[in-house]
Amino acid sequence: MSKIFKNLVMAGLVTFAFNAQAADLKVGYVQVDKILQEAPQTAESGKKLEREFSPRSQELDRMAKQIKDLEAILDKDGLTISEAERRNKERDVQSIKIEFQRKQRELREDINLRKNEELGSLQDRVNKAVQSVSEAEGYDLVVYSGVAYASKKIDITDKVLKILGKK
Repeated sequence: MSKIFKNLVMAGLVTFAFNAQAADLKVGYVQVDKILQEAPQTAESGKKLEREFSPRSQELDRMAKQIKDLEAILDKDGLTISEAERRNKERDVQSIKIEFQRKQRELREDINLRKNEELGSLQDRVNKAVQSVSEAEGYDLVVYSGVAYASKKIDITDKVLKILGKK
């Protein structure tokens, strides 16, 4: 019986010690979604990517119009031109469509690569801002996404956004 009593007392002491330590623990939470939506760097990044890929996007728009125009001509003149000439024009349209699809796919892939690079850069800046707030205000633990619940009083998202230049 005394062995069970000793174990219960030890368990109680361990729990008490843990709770006493936890009371001194300062915890913060950061809403990553909010930062990605509101950080000025996100908008800057979007504009930068738009400028970077605008010429290629315009080229695709021109190609799409060219395909549409050639198909319209083919529909209109299809009955009045020779079979060989019609096949040649259909082949030309098909080769332009294939080229269009290739360029479209390459553009999508390049945009995704650059978005990921920009996102990585933003994540580095966010991490530095979180670290700065955490060190300046004495936080022991700051958590990001994947939290089931976080009280407003431990949410430091606005402080991080302030460092990033939003507020």
